[in-house]
Amino acid sequence: MNALTFARSHLDMEVAFLARIVGDDLVFETVVGPETEKVIVVGQSVPMKSTLSQYILEGLLPELITDVKDFPFIQDLGVLKTIKIQSHVGIPIYDSEGAIYGMFSCVDSRPRPSLNARDLKVMRAFASLSADQIIRRLAQEEAAALKRKAIESVLEGQSFEIALQPIMRLQGDGTAGYEALCRFSPEPYRAPNLWFDDAAEAGLQVTLELLVIEAALALLPHLPPESYLAVNSSPNTLATGKIAKLLDDVDGSRVLVEITEHAEIANLDQLLMAIDQLREQNVRIAVDDAGAGYSGLQQIVRLRPEVIKLDMSLTQDVDKDLARRSLASAMVQFAKDTNARVVAEGIETEAEMRTLKRLGVDMGQGYHLGRPKLAANMFELEQTA
Repeated sequence: MNALTFARSHLDMEVAFLARIVGDDLVFETVVGPETEKVIVVGQSVPMKSTLSQYILEGLLPELITDVKDFPFIQDLGVLKTIKIQSHVGIPIYDSEGAIYGMFSCVDSRPRPSLNARDLKVMRAFASLSADQIIRRLAQEEAAALKRKAIESVLEGQSFEIALQPIMRLQGDGTAGYEALCRFSPEPYRAPNLWFDDAAEAGLQVTLELLVIEAALALLPHLPPESYLAVNSSPNTLATGKIAKLLDDVDGSRVLVEITEHAEIANLDQLLMAIDQLREQNVRIAVDDAGAGYSGLQQIVRLRPEVIKLDMSLTQDVDKDLARRSLASAMVQFAKDTNARVVAEGIETEAEMRTLKRLGVDMGQGYHLGRPKLAANMFELEQTA
């Protein structure tokens, strides 16, 4: 848009436009100028054979035309009958593969005999700038399309498995519950958060998260009856209210929904309504990564979770670092005051576990307490093709 605006201003012409060649048509993508809707409409398409652009690409017309009357053989062109054009500057734009993309052009209803080779050079510079922007945009669109295709393939083939990591009691003995973690099958291996990020970019975040949550909930009957299952959800997915429907035949008291993001919540009221619906089903809510930042603390205050998960940035070296111990202790006290329980993530040493236990942390998980294991291996579940 800026390149078009600057080109139009420099040449002092009425309208500038960027048009893409689609098949046999020229489609106007961007148009700038006063009252452009009276001249060219964005999205409008015209047959290429009726345009000056076609003749420029064929080498039958120069890129700079100060007066169309100097070229008698184009007087019957359709575009000249529908749009009043007396002067025209059109520069072909190519993509990264060297294929023609479209035209970067300025037009005027007046002859412009003052336009010269210097103006044409400037116009080409603006067109080059626009081409660079287009190439970047096309690359982004291609990357987005590939991501979407990959996510759609995962959804279609359910190309993932559920791993379970134990959540151990620190103020007692035994396993309190398990967190369901997703492991994607496609090669090469990519971290789960990258798949979920791609799904969000592709507009498939809710679909993928619900599918993973549904697969996780199917494992609940295989868990010890006294243990719970923690599933992860973004605020966007939770706010749809669709998780509640997955719990129709599930004992909600054995389910903990962990909110996994701390981005700004788009519709807090809608999210709170969905949480209330889950609580009516006896489902508990957890806020993940507490202590990792101000936004995480905001979510604790807003959502009033039953479980607060201490981020591993607080857990790591908590036995050696006074600041971490003080923050963890403050979080434990806050949880007591709000009738919540605390789970410490990322416990990797005996010293960390003992320190957190001494601070009053209720539960913990981490490699020191138990690594994630594929549920299919834990329970010898039957695999269906």
